[in-house]
Amino acid sequence: MKYIGELISIGVAFSWTATALLSEFGSKRMGNLTLNLTRMVITLIFSGILFWVMDGSPLPAGAGTEAYLWMMLSGLVGYVIGDFCLFQCYIIIGSKFGQLFMTLAPIAAAITAWFTLGQQIRPQALLAMAVTLAGIAISVLGRGDHHKLSLKLPLSGVLFAIGAAICQGVGLVLSKIGMDHYQATLHVEMADWLLPFHANYFRCIAGVIGFSLLMAIREGFTPLRKGLHDRKGMGAAVLTTIFGPFVGVGCSLLAVQYTAAGIASTLMALTPIIIILPAYWMFKQPITAKSLVGAFISVIGVSLFFLL
Repeated sequence: MKYIGELISIGVAFSWTATALLSEFGSKRMGNLTLNLTRMVITLIFSGILFWVMDGSPLPAGAGTEAYLWMMLSGLVGYVIGDFCLFQCYIIIGSKFGQLFMTLAPIAAAITAWFTLGQQIRPQALLAMAVTLAGIAISVLGRGDHHKLSLKLPLSGVLFAIGAAICQGVGLVLSKIGMDHYQATLHVEMADWLLPFHANYFRCIAGVIGFSLLMAIREGFTPLRKGLHDRKGMGAAVLTTIFGPFVGVGCSLLAVQYTAAGIASTLMALTPIIIILPAYWMFKQPITAKSLVGAFISVIGVSLFFLL
């Protein structure tokens, strides 16, 4: 089928849009830590079912200790710190602006890869960074007192959003290092598309441990017990898990098999644009010309990372 990779990529963008909206709903209903911990446990359960169907065992394939450590570190940065910041920004500024700031993740990934893997940052990447930052600035800045530029969103929400984007970028590079070690030290052979799911299992273990410790320190486990009896909240937790780690990740892997990685990455980065209308319907987040222009420009900036 012609353009199947492009169609899958667009489907991934819609899947991640659903994840963001459901996460905002679930976070506001159940609380940040309750939703995150529940989501990690559900992901482990779904992963076990997937492994059992494909390999006959509910546990991931064994590998070397160094691979486990890298994946756990990736889970600590990407899930525990990153998703905590992301869901907190959803509560404060909403998923529409949260996803806009997530366009900063490729910048964080490029800088992290430069430090850790020695990958060069091309001049075109600097242009992409500038365009992405300009798009975000157009969306969140406006004229305040005495015609000076001022931030139109709560500063705490913006800081959480930036922290989430940085952690996603850093976590992505750590995950790549971990998967390379995991693949190199695997005790069995497996299909390439299944490898990220096995590696992600250990990231989720780090997530369960990290979120459990945070919950114990911050608020105890009473909110978790209440959340487990919240049908709408649990429904959001299950759906955001399906659309995120399973449909989103699985289809993103399929997309790059059928089309160029740059094209797939660009189409999958459309979430900040796609989310604008449903965010208005679900949460009454206003649609303005500035937010539309800013979202388009930030997505163009992300596209430049992959296409130039």
